Amino acid sequence: MPEVIRAGLVQQKWTGDKESMIRAAVDHIATAASQGAQVVCLQELFYGPYFCQVQDADYYSYTEAIPDGPTTNLMCEVAKQHGIVLVVPMYEEEHPGVYYNTAAVIDADGKYLGKHRKNHIPQVKGFWEKFYFRPGNLGYPVFDTAVGKIGVYICYERHFPEGWRALGLGGARIVFNPSATSRGLSEYLWRLEQPAAAVANEYFVGAINRVGVEPLGDNDFYGQTYFADPRGQLMGEAASDTEDEVVVRDLDMDRLAEVRNLWQFYRDRRPDSYESLTQP
Repeated sequence: MPEVIRAGLVQQKWTGDKESMIRAAVDHIATAASQGAQVVCLQELFYGPYFCQVQDADYYSYTEAIPDGPTTNLMCEVAKQHGIVLVVPMYEEEHPGVYYNTAAVIDADGKYLGKHRKNHIPQVKGFWEKFYFRPGNLGYPVFDTAVGKIGVYICYERHFPEGWRALGLGGARIVFNPSATSRGLSEYLWRLEQPAAAVANEYFVGAINRVGVEPLGDNDFYGQTYFADPRGQLMGEAASDTEDEVVVRDLDMDRLAEVRNLWQFYRDRRPDSYESLTQP
């Protein structure tokens, strides 16, 4: 019998407050679980607005400890309730004044497995992230979950091929890319980069984007959440570009072996010739 993982992605509009965003996300997770999803990923900084459109210290108040904060604890309960693996992107406080753009990974039994901290931090108009986040310091972890090995690569990181490859070398079969990206800046890249990464690294990619224009700025978050398979093909239609949506797809893990046997990218790597890539 083929191994099939049913996976879900959630895109949301900003509702106006943290509490209702969390409630909506919990409802969306329940929707995905009712459709048989075994793993679900939420969008970048899921419970807040995308506050990086401005530089305002008031938004430091959105930070929480991970794993010992209230939202991680809640999501551990939700994961256990539904028997579902969760990827939960949040604003992390490690110590007072030390903050990261982070995704917690929770197994299907509700156990917290670890976190990925966003390594690549943009600082351009409308994406003033260096004001809010330190660069990640945990590398590119791969998490051994109830659905197998998964990785996380957050938003702007998708422009950097090295992390995608590190996750593949770590054994990831699915990589989730939770994002907050807008029409004017990068929409033309949205259906190019993640499918290309899926091909180059021979795994499934789940690309998640939020939707709507938020009060803090004029960034138009265009949704279009989707899964790409290891051949770089979108699996079904991408989600709406304006509305909340839950995307659930069946990922046939036998496709990984099929593609890797056909395209021997891992065999044909030449790390001995890449030394210059690690130099500043």
